Amino acid sequence: MGVPPAPELVGGAGGRVGAAAPRNAGQRTPTALTGTRGTAERRAPHPTAVTAPPRTRSRRPPHPTVHPAAWWLWALGLGTAATRTTNPLLLALLVAVSAYAVTTCRTDAPWARSYSAFLKLALAVLAVRLFFAVVLGSPIPGTHVVVTLPEVPLPHWAQGIRLGGRVTAEGLLFAAYDGLRLAALLVCVGAANALANPHRLLKSLPGALYETGVAVVVALTFAPHLIADVQRLRAARRLRGRPDRGLRGLLQVGLPVLEGALERSVALAAAMDARGYGRTAVVPARVRRTTAALTLGGLLGVCAGTYGLLTADGGRYGLPVLCGGVAAALAGLWLGGRRTARTRYRPDPWDARALSVAASGVAAAALLVLADPPALHPGVVPLAAPALPLWPAAAALLGLLPAFLAPAAREPSAGKTPGREPGRRPGSTPEEEPS
Repeated sequence: MGVPPAPELVGGAGGRVGAAAPRNAGQRTPTALTGTRGTAERRAPHPTAVTAPPRTRSRRPPHPTVHPAAWWLWALGLGTAATRTTNPLLLALLVAVSAYAVTTCRTDAPWARSYSAFLKLALAVLAVRLFFAVVLGSPIPGTHVVVTLPEVPLPHWAQGIRLGGRVTAEGLLFAAYDGLRLAALLVCVGAANALANPHRLLKSLPGALYETGVAVVVALTFAPHLIADVQRLRAARRLRGRPDRGLRGLLQVGLPVLEGALERSVALAAAMDARGYGRTAVVPARVRRTTAALTLGGLLGVCAGTYGLLTADGGRYGLPVLCGGVAAALAGLWLGGRRTARTRYRPDPWDARALSVAASGVAAAALLVLADPPALHPGVVPLAAPALPLWPAAAALLGLLPAFLAPAAREPSAGKTPGREPGRRPGSTPEEEPS
């Protein structure tokens, strides 16, 4: 058995065995520094990495996010203000306020991209309202005829309804005002969806709605998995040369997706049962009866109060009944939460910013509810340009307060730990990372 040659004989010029070793054979060359692990030394760090100070990142976002319920109160306040007027200038101002707040305060999360969908839905609602005004006519009498459509005769039992006929400018303007009010309400709801984290909002639900919140969270969690399974199975069928479209492709893709969803559901149910989900505390019978009475009475009070506010004769009792119903329903939810024994991990606090955001929307709604100038409901007969009332416009501008209180409140992306960069070990600095 031969003895392996010495290292200096192998590393000579041209790699010839037995060649004379160079003068620096006993020293380590830069090539030897990059050898195999265990025999080579660590490569010298880059000069910029040595001189650069270590970067430290906080475990929490630099700007704490606002409570999700505060965003919903703000958006519902703007929506309530939109329902109190048909002035297109005020409605456009409310839409602009919500759009500016969303542009300034929304994060990079997936749900933040839903605002554009609500804008498209609002435009579709406005177009449908105008289409019905053209086809079915309008109850508003008008003298400025825009176009005359052929009228379809209807039977006697359909009196009061017409198809076609004269289309007046007054009727179109009335339909545009009415449709714009509903469109502004949808835009405000879209602003709440774009700004409020749905998972944190469900975590903040009262204990009485615990089971509902868990069901919604599970549904929101499983929906992306179903979409990923469908895409994966369709790609696999295309690679195998099998059809992935049509009824046959749908059945052959849908059955494996359904099977995978059932397996995940069973595994999740077992994991939740092992962790104690669904356990309830012992509550006396009188507390349960009181909870049911308060909840049922509160819901009936909310319905009666809302009906009173929408009718002309119930304006005196509508608001007190509505407030009493809301108070009773909240008390019922609070008592019902005693039945569910659970804790919250890092609950979202109601700090000064969250209270200010919610108060801005509530104040805008309250000021437009109390103000009742004729400019809130401009007439269409005779045709006249609407005027912008000063104090209602100032109340609508209160909705801009969140844009200055919570700008660029960035949240960590899903699947990433705050304070950790991709490809870096937790707690390591750039100097410690291997290149």
